[in-house]
Parts: sequence; C-alpha cells; structure tokens
Amino acid sequence: MFQLDEFRSCLARVSEILRTCRVRYFLTGGAAAIAYGDPDLTGTVHFVVDADVIQTQLSNFLDQLKQHRFVYDEASIGHAVVLGQQFQIFDNDSMLKLALYAGDLVPGSLGRAVEIEILPGLEMPVASRPDLVLSKLIWISKGSHKSRRDVKQVMLRVNRAETELVYELADQMKLRMLLEEVLAEPDEIDV
Repeated sequence: MFQLDEFRSCLARVSEILRTCRVRYFLTGGAAAIAYGDPDLTGTVHFVVDADVIQTQLSNFLDQLKQHRFVYDEASIGHAVVLGQQFQIFDNDSMLKLALYAGDLVPGSLGRAVEIEILPGLEMPVASRPDLVLSKLIWISKGSHKSRRDVKQVMLRVNRAETELVYELADQMKLRMLLEEVLAEPDEIDV
C-alpha cells in the first residue's frame, strides 16, 4: 500500500507532466469520488486527457514520463493515443498504477472539470460531479459493480443544477434507465 506523501507526490508529478505538455486533463474514477467526499479507497488512479493534444505532444509526454521515473510501454501508449483508448503508467516511487484515457467518455467533460484541493496543498482538475456520475454509469453498463456504489455516493452530494445536468446527459447518452435503476437499489448492508 502506498503512503499519502507518495500518493501526493505521484499526482503532483503527473499534473506537472500534463501541464508541461499543455494537455488538458482531469482526475476521475475512484480518486475523483474520494475528492468529493467518498472515503473509499481506490487501487488505480484514473485521468482523462485531451486526446488531440496528447497526440501532438506524445514525444514530449514520453520524455517527461521518463524524467519523472514512470514505467510505461511506449508502443502501448502510442497505440492507445492514436485510437483514443486507455493506457497505463506505473509510478516507480509510490508503486501506484495510473490509467489515462485519451478522450472523454462523456462529451464535453474536459470543459466542465473543476479545480479542487484533493489533498492539502494539492489542487487538480477533477471530473465534475455530473460527469463522474455519467462515466460511472458507462462503467456499470460494462459490468462494474463498485461503480454502482459510487454513483449513489456522488448523487448524495449533487446540487439541483448538477442533478438536472446528470439527467440531461443521461437522456442524451441513453443511460437514464440505468441511472434510475441504480438510484432505486437498496443501500449496501455491511456484514
């Protein structure tokens, strides 16, 4: 298990790399749910990155990863970036795995990311609550059970405008029935 200081350092270095390469990005997945107050742990830290910019900055991005002691497969990253898919990097210092998605699952989500202090002294762009809910619904449709819990936890914290956007996007993405199904499920029972 990684230490909090190593976690902070890893995220700060990834943020520095992406900013140096002028790649818009945001934190998503379980780490974003944590940033919004869900105390659940996550094994992989997920980012969404601007697919067009990372493609043009790929050489610089790979150089930056090397300088910051990340482990990666150059060919896999190049292939994923061209196809707009996920790729992984591994932080040698914290032993943390990071998954980066070249392109946003929820249309327009890069423009709605919000800057949040995710740890004391560390601010990063994070998926907006509505975009986090929609991305979790996409993962539910692919079989993720944990994402069901995340949707319910995040929806407890949304305001009226965010709720309206969640339903509007869910309608556009044909995920409204799944959203209503998840929200109607009984809460988990800890044994």
